[in-house]
Amino acid sequence: MSGASVVIEVAWLYYREGLNQKEIAERLSLSRATVVNHLAEARTRGLIRIDLDPSAFAGHAAAVALTRRFGLAAAHVIPDEGQEEVGTFRRTVQGAAAWLPDLLRPGDRVGLAWGRTIYDLATTLEPTRLPDLTVLQLVGSMATPYGFSAEACSSLLAERLHATCANLHAPAVLSSDALAASLRAEPIIAAQLAGAEGCNKLLFSVGTCQTDSHVVRSGLATEDELAWYVARGAAAVLCGRFIDVAGRWVEGPIDARMIGVTPDYLIGLDMGICVTPGLDKVEATRAAIAGGYVTHLIAPLSVAQALLA
Repeated sequence: MSGASVVIEVAWLYYREGLNQKEIAERLSLSRATVVNHLAEARTRGLIRIDLDPSAFAGHAAAVALTRRFGLAAAHVIPDEGQEEVGTFRRTVQGAAAWLPDLLRPGDRVGLAWGRTIYDLATTLEPTRLPDLTVLQLVGSMATPYGFSAEACSSLLAERLHATCANLHAPAVLSSDALAASLRAEPIIAAQLAGAEGCNKLLFSVGTCQTDSHVVRSGLATEDELAWYVARGAAAVLCGRFIDVAGRWVEGPIDARMIGVTPDYLIGLDMGICVTPGLDKVEATRAAIAGGYVTHLIAPLSVAQALLA
């Protein structure tokens, strides 16, 4: 054989009969380099067409599209075809827990916005050890219906990462502006807030402005207070603070009574790692991305497609 016929034979043996390059070289008495050249020529001449199954690569394509559309550093898209809401949530949390250690470096100060998603991520996370890592609670505590507190989120994540934990020993919201101001001025609380404001990476799941959202269920805001913020453009909740569709902080009556980091400290960090496990948080996630809080996004394929729609 010579010319076109040997190129075709090499391509047939490789792609149809599954022989490797060494086996083909021995059968046809060719050098391995010649086999490589013939395979390259077959592709160049269009004799070989390689197709990728679109469904198999949908997650990768969506991740690439998210990074390009929104200017993210990276996105991790979790397959969730055929999953119920609970299954999608669990898969997303597991994916986030698997990816998180790769995003952290020795010396990081990881700020934590607490909630069910972050708590479940911490419980799923495999123990990992990174030198000189600190986990920082960014918002004070509230009595929640979830069976855990803000301190539990940060303490558990720190335990899993063998990190130092810096909790914020204060309520998230006080009964008056004056009482909150006095508490923020206390040396211990002031030092804890200053430490939290020095985080270089943020791990969070943005909250919604729906009446059944975390911000209402945890007692941070009443339904009337939520309606006040929504009427003024609030579209999402980040670390207990309301932001609009452009990610701008919507200041209101609750803010002066709060103990926690304000949104201006959370823009331009080394990383903003956002976990969005469900379609109910699509618009809130858009707002967080628009505000510059997100550099890395973990979401199921259904959420990724909704964000890109």
